[in-house]
Amino acid sequence: MAGLRLGPLLRQVDWETGTGATVWVEADRPCEAEVRCADGAGGTARTWQIAGHHYALVPVTGLRPDAETAYRVLLDGEQVWPLPDSPFPDSTIRTPAPGTDAPVRVAFGSCRWAAPPSDASHDPVGPDALDTLAQALARAPERPRPDVLVLLGDQVYADETSAETRRWLATRRDLSEPPGEQVADYEEYTRLYYESWLDPEVRWLLSTVPSCMIFDDHDVIDDWNTSEAWQRRMRATPWWRERILSGLMSYWVHQHLGNLSPTELAADPLYAQVRTADDGTEALREFATRADADPSYTRWSYRRDFGRTRLLMVDTRAARVLEEGRRAMLSEKEFAWVREQAMEGAGGTPGHPGHQQEPGRPGQEEPGAPGQERPGTFGGYDHLLLGTSLPWLLPHFVHDVEAWNASVCGGRRGGRWARIAEDLRQRGDLEHWAAFPESFDALTDTIAEVGGAPGAPATISVLSGDVHHAYVAAPDWSRWSSRPPRSQVRQLTCSPVHNSIYASIRLGFRFGWSAAGRALGRAFRRHGRVAGSRLTWHKTGGPWFGNQLMTLTLQGRSAHLRLDQAQSDPAGGGARLVTALETDWAG
Repeated sequence: MAGLRLGPLLRQVDWETGTGATVWVEADRPCEAEVRCADGAGGTARTWQIAGHHYALVPVTGLRPDAETAYRVLLDGEQVWPLPDSPFPDSTIRTPAPGTDAPVRVAFGSCRWAAPPSDASHDPVGPDALDTLAQALARAPERPRPDVLVLLGDQVYADETSAETRRWLATRRDLSEPPGEQVADYEEYTRLYYESWLDPEVRWLLSTVPSCMIFDDHDVIDDWNTSEAWQRRMRATPWWRERILSGLMSYWVHQHLGNLSPTELAADPLYAQVRTADDGTEALREFATRADADPSYTRWSYRRDFGRTRLLMVDTRAARVLEEGRRAMLSEKEFAWVREQAMEGAGGTPGHPGHQQEPGRPGQEEPGAPGQERPGTFGGYDHLLLGTSLPWLLPHFVHDVEAWNASVCGGRRGGRWARIAEDLRQRGDLEHWAAFPESFDALTDTIAEVGGAPGAPATISVLSGDVHHAYVAAPDWSRWSSRPPRSQVRQLTCSPVHNSIYASIRLGFRFGWSAAGRALGRAFRRHGRVAGSRLTWHKTGGPWFGNQLMTLTLQGRSAHLRLDQAQSDPAGGGARLVTALETDWAG
């Protein structure tokens, strides 16, 4: 009898028709996976194999719009989900009512270190925000549930393993040899996903709330793709090649595939090759090899539409161009795709919503007539969400130091200073949008153009994580453009979901927002011969420190933001979500 090793994860619900969904599972042997819903809807898929593991992404059809139905998972006809004696409610699929003005709730955050505490009564990094959300939803089914959970990176930590994982690694190899206590290959990556997604609360949450995911650095290694010098150094190490290929392969299997719609999956030649092969490992490994060698070979960025809310998830790690003098956060092809998707429906060039390169391979397009419009989308979606793991608008001092560093590394102060600055860049994590000044300007121009176009969205929100605190910032367009955008634009940063908050981080980021920090940042700019930024911004909320999630509720032309922090319940009984911020704005 086949067993369920991991999952189920409810990855997509079709917002265009309200009749379909996809569910991801891992089984312990080859089998037929089935999702069977209480209302008669369902779907089946045969598992496919990567490195001895067996996966399926099951398309569910026949769902009723504007409804909620419980579902079961069966492997070769035997039920494996829900688990026997589960303390959680049945996993359900909730479908939207297309064409209505129902609210869209988007919960988001990043940086979840999943290691369980050694003492069950005390977690040294505080309550896990995802665990706490799951408990709140399970205890109060009437509580508004997110329509989608957006995870903005560091879903697993390949370079910071738990004590339990280190003990397991020691049974496989000598940890005194590089990469030591970090993961080395695909099998070890699967251990990280088991540790993270078999957490009972998170397992139930991901089975009943759809999710969108994108990687950040710790999914591979801290400061992944910081610079050309960093990349040369890593590629010279004997263990790096297996690490990066395994990281990309495991991401494709566990996270990326579930981001794609059934139409995109059907048009993806790599997915077709893997599904039809006896063993898809070599095909996926070849793909990962080419993706690592050439940032323009594939596209990890993707688009999801939730009624009249558009989400663009942007790859700010693998798509980088690192050659000094040509540095860019995104390759030219990748950025062109982001701009095209943002402009479509905001007064830009109309096009079929699937008229884009396929994520699995470059140069592939979905079937469909170019120029064909999706009803209710072209001519003005109401809200644009840009999911980028790294914040666009940072604390002013941090932004200025990264701009200085980029200039000095580029040779503006000579070779000696360039070497010093490169060392600081790698030691100090100076690799956000500000460290790629031309990309920062290009993103700012795109946001301004979308926000100023005919039929502009009411709001444009840049959703980010990475920096282990939360804040809200708003740009001031007076120096950037004589015609400021009509859209309300916000930088919404929320992290971590579950991780340490060091005192140095608290002090550093508080200083970064201060007047003294701004003054010192200007001094760095002068030294680096960097012109003052034409865009200014101000913090409108925060900084907040702790394990936390933000939720955007979007309805009509209005947006409501809530920040919830996971805090230990002083009355006992685990943890609770405490609201630290609620605010509204409208376009």
